[in-house]
Amino acid sequence: MNEPLIRVVKKAELAGREIVILRLEAVILAIVAGGLFILSIGYNPFLVYKTIVEGCFRSAMSFQATIKIMIPLLVSSLGVTLAFKMKFWNIGAEGQIIMGAVFASYFALFHSDWNHWILILAMTAAGIVGGGLWGLIPAWFKTKFDTNETLFTLMLNYIALHIISWLQEGPWRDKTAQGFAKIPRFDKNAALDKVLGIQFGWIIALILVAVILIYLKYSKQGYEIGVVGESQDTARYAGMNVRRIVLRTMFFSGAVCGLGGMIQAAGSDITLTTSVAGGVGFTAIIVAWLAQLNPVMILVVSLCFSILEKGSSVVQSTYGLSSDCAAVLQGIILFFILGCELFVRYKFVFRRKGGAA
Repeated sequence: MNEPLIRVVKKAELAGREIVILRLEAVILAIVAGGLFILSIGYNPFLVYKTIVEGCFRSAMSFQATIKIMIPLLVSSLGVTLAFKMKFWNIGAEGQIIMGAVFASYFALFHSDWNHWILILAMTAAGIVGGGLWGLIPAWFKTKFDTNETLFTLMLNYIALHIISWLQEGPWRDKTAQGFAKIPRFDKNAALDKVLGIQFGWIIALILVAVILIYLKYSKQGYEIGVVGESQDTARYAGMNVRRIVLRTMFFSGAVCGLGGMIQAAGSDITLTTSVAGGVGFTAIIVAWLAQLNPVMILVVSLCFSILEKGSSVVQSTYGLSSDCAAVLQGIILFFILGCELFVRYKFVFRRKGGAA
């Protein structure tokens, strides 16, 4: 029986330098492929790429807008990394962001007369607890009934979204909005202060990068997360309480995402809306895997994604491109960069003449 025309074969482990070269080649191919797409719709790819970069850095305001995009993406990517290290497939960052924002918004709306810093600390704690509890629910069901965490966390996203819809239609509805269902804008006392012209969520995000790097790499709990991710049986044999580790880690994962929701609601939106997460929770999954679950690389990849996001919107307004064209360009670039990860571990083997590989 002849060999198939093409087979996928596992590679020998590549050296770090070879992996870096492969990923750089993927970035170059992505830029070339994106350029061909831009050329095919009648625009100069060099000018468009130049506009993308300049659109993010041409002024202090543009740079600040880029960082504002990056903050929730970076925080939520760090959050899902904790779960993914344990091989718990947390697809619920979107819902955890929302619930963190909901819990924090309660204090912003109903206790805005508190001392500013006490109020901010209360909102921060509430965001952490809200996101953590939303992450704890699927973890409890997983450890108790062995439910599918991918589907469970995904479905919780939609429940969280409809909770906001219910709040803005009902108990938290802005009575001054004539016929329009929305939640009132936060009092200035409940808004995050700005540092260098940007809400100080960026400082929290940078601190989180360092904290999660140290936690995963140097702490006992970080070591336990890695062992559970490799093999739960091995973890049990070593005397680890796997159930407790799963529950604790998912609470932390959801808590970090919930903190991102609080930062977005109180720092950028200054209110609670159904778009508080805005798809960031799903993009965070891509960022975390592209960065190989490395917190420092997550910072770099989040910045690159934010530049692409902000730059694409500038290209839309500058050249009159539709949002669909900008989305296609982003998709082409992501396709090549994500596709390269296959070739880090696998290669294609073609059948030679006579059926031999």
